[in-house]
Amino acid sequence: MLHLRLIIPPTRTDEAIGVLEGCPGVTNLVVLPGAAREPLGDVILCDSARESANEVLSKLKWLENEGSIAVEQVDLSLSKVADEAVEEAPGEPDDAVVWEDLAQKVSTDSRVTWAYLAFLAIATQLAGIGVLQNSPILIVGAMVLGPEFGAVTAICFGLLQRRGHLIVTAMRTLVIGFLVAIAITYACALVSHWWGWIDYHNLDSNVEVQFIVKPDRWSFIVALLAGAAGVLSITAGKSSALVGVFISVTTVPAAGYVAVAAAVSDWKEVAPSVSQLGGNILGMVISGTVTLVVQRKFWPQVGRRSSI
Repeated sequence: MLHLRLIIPPTRTDEAIGVLEGCPGVTNLVVLPGAAREPLGDVILCDSARESANEVLSKLKWLENEGSIAVEQVDLSLSKVADEAVEEAPGEPDDAVVWEDLAQKVSTDSRVTWAYLAFLAIATQLAGIGVLQNSPILIVGAMVLGPEFGAVTAICFGLLQRRGHLIVTAMRTLVIGFLVAIAITYACALVSHWWGWIDYHNLDSNVEVQFIVKPDRWSFIVALLAGAAGVLSITAGKSSALVGVFISVTTVPAAGYVAVAAAVSDWKEVAPSVSQLGGNILGMVISGTVTLVVQRKFWPQVGRRSSI
């Protein structure tokens, strides 16, 4: 279930109530006349089945300019009428994509922030250390920590909606993020090389992590599967599945390998790592976009009335 809080001009309250009462899956409707102070208006509280959210939000789109809409996830609902509302709504909750929610998420994830750069830089450095130590455990840790999939999803959504600005912004976020992360890791590895801690022999003995610099057809297939699974996990709100996606693709480890190989002047390892990085991102973008298209076009109960 989703909980909605609406602030509505008093002159249009009856209209909004009519919309909510006419949508299947809406229940626990509460009207508080004159309760809102900023902006001034009436307050309506209600719960909606996830499958009905697109219809509700589409019909109340005018509130963006004339009032306010806030939506939050209900983690626990002990209510017979709520159960009946979920049953009344078309489709299944896990199949429902709340397109407004996804649009807001990808808009946020497409931006370059200090937190994004910090997480990506730390993840890339962990990957670089994992390469030097021949440690798959550190490599997996770096995969989980990397935040790049949010920007990949934003590109997929931008392609679906033909939003050029979103695509450009998300691509810039990916490029800037990886360039900064690789540069920081390169600088740290270069200092370690000067101190005599590491040299190119460290890369010759890292047989456990050679999969990072040996992209093949399976690498691209894994990227395709991971992109589809990642988009499904985001649209269905399954964060545990998203962790598995992070562990599946070697974007961050490839970036760490590039930085370390460049620092020790092992240039023959740089190009394959760059190829692995680019191939993974391309595969995720392709399958993620296709997944969104399938959800939009072939699951009518998911987005049939969405205006997104």
